[in-house]
Amino acid sequence: MKKEFEQTIYGKVPSKSNCNRVVTINGKGRIVPSKEVKLYERNFILQCKYRNRHIKGYFGFDMDAYFTTSRQDLDNSLKAIFDNLQTCGAIENDSRCVEFHARKFVDRRNPRIEFTITEMFNYDEGNSDGKTDGE
Repeated sequence: MKKEFEQTIYGKVPSKSNCNRVVTINGKGRIVPSKEVKLYERNFILQCKYRNRHIKGYFGFDMDAYFTTSRQDLDNSLKAIFDNLQTCGAIENDSRCVEFHARKFVDRRNPRIEFTITEMFNYDEGNSDGKTDGE
């Protein structure tokens, strides 16, 4: 039996690669997250009902992303979401994701992500066809 975790997170997902700033600290250049990224991370953590769940095993991830414009980049947003899931402790490590499906929609008034994390209890990492046991 697979265990599933469903959630909606409201807010505009920032693209991690496009929302960083370069600052100088002690004469050295550093890349730091923008205020937009920090605000989204804080809101994500507050909304995530699975924070500190610490899903340790392999998992699948299914997401519908509702952006304010069609120009937003789905794959860069996915990285931000995985980082936030890891930061809030919902998952132990995003490298344990063995399958993901992401879809992009436009909702100018109500940007959000709707996702499901599915624990893959019987995932066989040595299986060359990438399917879980019993499929």
